[in-house]
Amino acid sequence: MTDTHTMVVLSVSDCWDLLAGTALGRLVTTVDGVPAIFPVNYTVQDRTVLFRTAQGTKLVSAAINNNVLFEADGYSLSEGWSVIVAGVARSVRSEEDIAEAERAGLISWTDSEKEHFVRIHPRGVTGRRFRFRAQPGTGTPAEDPILG
Repeated sequence: MTDTHTMVVLSVSDCWDLLAGTALGRLVTTVDGVPAIFPVNYTVQDRTVLFRTAQGTKLVSAAINNNVLFEADGYSLSEGWSVIVAGVARSVRSEEDIAEAERAGLISWTDSEKEHFVRIHPRGVTGRRFRFRAQPGTGTPAEDPILG
């Protein structure tokens, strides 16, 4: 990215690397025919997205509306990225699949009991990285306090 205004389409491999480096995303589905977005903490396991949930709307939605989107993003002061996974959500049910999901070490961020795993099997993965606009009058992107 030589131009500070450039947007770059990410490779599928880069998308998975970015997804694996963060833990909070959004499940996009429909509930009673209406679009719904649910924040979830998740992990990447074997190029799938895995999250835990309790009995309720997310679990029912994943079972009924198995065509879902999952989105995660990240940013610094100078650039940002966004990755979208279009896929099929399935409740993890067999003992073998549950054991594999448990090996991912995914722990719920909240105190509520989240007994059910849901895995999103991707049909497509897309992502973009972009630099933020330069600070007015400086011609350079904002300095990132972490990356310098």
